Amino acid sequence: MAAAGEPAGDYMLGKELDILMAERSRLLRVAGAAAQFVALMEGRGLPSSVATEAELLAESVNALPEDTLRDALAAISRTK
Repeated sequence: MAAAGEPAGDYMLGKELDILMAERSRLLRVAGAAAQFVALMEGRGLPSSVATEAELLAESVNALPEDTLRDALAAISRTK
């Protein structure tokens, strides 16, 4: 519900922003966990049935901008 004196559009925009920020936080935790997994993964020891997916995951993590990766790793370090 919009606060007194606050236009309904501003209230809805604020709620949408809250939703997007919460989603960003969850996605950063996923990216951080993936980055940590890739860092610890021994690719040669993986079964061939998962090697392609592991390579895709590693490429995706490596393609993240440095600041996003830093935020992602910080997100998982706060939850340990």
